[in-house]
Amino acid sequence: MRILILGGTTEAVRLAERLAGRPGIEATLSLAGRTHEPAPQALPTRVGGFGGVSGLAAYLKDNGIDLLIDATHPFAAQISLNAVAAAAMAGVALIRYTRPPWEREPGDNWLEVDSLEAAAEALAGEPKCVFLTVGRLGLAAFEVAPQHHYVVRSIDPPDELNLPDHRLLLERGPFDEASQAALMQAERVEIMVTKNAGGDATYGKVAAARSLGLPVIMVQPPASPDVTTYHELNDVLAAIEAHGASLAAERGV
Repeated sequence: MRILILGGTTEAVRLAERLAGRPGIEATLSLAGRTHEPAPQALPTRVGGFGGVSGLAAYLKDNGIDLLIDATHPFAAQISLNAVAAAAMAGVALIRYTRPPWEREPGDNWLEVDSLEAAAEALAGEPKCVFLTVGRLGLAAFEVAPQHHYVVRSIDPPDELNLPDHRLLLERGPFDEASQAALMQAERVEIMVTKNAGGDATYGKVAAARSLGLPVIMVQPPASPDVTTYHELNDVLAAIEAHGASLAAERGV
């Protein structure tokens, strides 16, 4: 069974590790190429886009892909929509493996917004120290609120960072609560802006903000496409096994 995983997430890495070397499965991991130096992966890896829906559909057909797994970031809405359309065009089964969003807990002081632009608008007012962890591609939205001192965290350096008063931290998770609380205290953070990306790799910052009593502007993820979706790795592996058995029966193996 030939599988294509659309990755770039912790979930994709974990799935790749479990599928590597598994008999009867030939899997490839695809990365969009937004991270300049991606970590080594357990599966053969391709890097770069496909050229839209038609390009992805052509890849699925040309490479005899039997199952497409969308394990991209919860905020990678366009890629997920392309996966749905391309799988339908190529006649290939599609499942989604993603983390559920974080849920508000007692003590959390969240302002939930639907976009980065709305998050920037919510920063109107007196200058503050803002811990900004929204990814390097979303930083331009905050140029409308230049009065703040921003502590910006990113895996890779932004192509442009036009915030007049900022400190850039180049770091890759995971991050635990203790380290995040220490960082926020050292930087004198007064408010955090982040995306509700779910998962445990970066939840430490959310827990730290709660423990310190800091407000958080939480950007909610876009609506998920109508696809069979799993949040647990074992459920994904079970779905893969079931699909493999179905293919075997069709092929008379």
